[in-house]
Amino acid sequence: MKVARALATAGISVVMMTAHARPQEVVWDLINEYPATSPPGEADALFAAGVKRSTNGRVVIRALADAKSGLRSREQLGAVREGRFAMADSFGGALADESPVFLLSSLPFVTPSANHARALYEAARPIYERLFFELRQKLLYVAAWPPSGIWSTIALRSIEALKSLKIRTYDQTGAAVFGQVTAGARTISFSDLDAKLEAGEINAVLSSGDGGAGRQLWKHLRNFSNVSYAVPVSFAAVSLDQWAALDATTRAAIEEAGNATTEHQWIALTERIVQHFARMRRNGVTIDENPPDDVMAALRAAAAKSVAEWQGRVGAEAARVLDDYRDRTLR
Repeated sequence: MKVARALATAGISVVMMTAHARPQEVVWDLINEYPATSPPGEADALFAAGVKRSTNGRVVIRALADAKSGLRSREQLGAVREGRFAMADSFGGALADESPVFLLSSLPFVTPSANHARALYEAARPIYERLFFELRQKLLYVAAWPPSGIWSTIALRSIEALKSLKIRTYDQTGAAVFGQVTAGARTISFSDLDAKLEAGEINAVLSSGDGGAGRQLWKHLRNFSNVSYAVPVSFAAVSLDQWAALDATTRAAIEEAGNATTEHQWIALTERIVQHFARMRRNGVTIDENPPDDVMAALRAAAAKSVAEWQGRVGAEAARVLDDYRDRTLR
């Protein structure tokens, strides 16, 4: 009897020791208003797989794409800061209420290529990282979008056609730019587009070919004008409280997965543009690769005012980043 009791006690001790030794699984919900097939959606999946691999399954990233959280990009940073979600992947242009610096990547006609967009991001990265820290979050990776163009019901072959647009834009700068040259411009979250198009409230959308592929804008808009307006960026960040709860080894593994995700997305961007233009054409979209000179001149003139206004309100450091970038790459 004593032997049996001793064995039972030893067994309990072994179970308790084993349970204590087994690391507890950490689960982070990662919210995103864009589809899983979009650049940030694919980046989220890549990051989740990388974290699972590098932490041996100790940390699980549960990606919630397509606004399943019920939140839009402009609301997501607040939700992470308040502890309602661990992570968010948010479109930079929608975060202007947090700081106008977040509009940098979507400034019009500043980044004519993927390489230019990456150079601007690298120059501004220290500012972005500090901004997220002030928001009680840690920036882990970014995903760049293909160049933004104009989806429309009619082809933009004249100034008159441009002036007839009631266009959706994705940030305050876009609304200001297109407000000068169209019948009306409104900032609308991507996940709210379908209803606006169905109702006829808008007849044009500022978005990349990729964004259009994700939402099948070609159901409503059969023309795409490749104006190369901007190469905007989405930012993925985690709550500092969640981050601080991890040990140093786990944090290093997650940072490595984040850096690998950013690198992959930059490299994949050029091929992605080619693939999605092909997909658009297969679905009956007419792509204008060379928009008329007078249309481009009108857009660039309106854009110059908005860029100058942005530089006047962001502070000296961010304004200097843009000036230095232009000196190195555009002049």
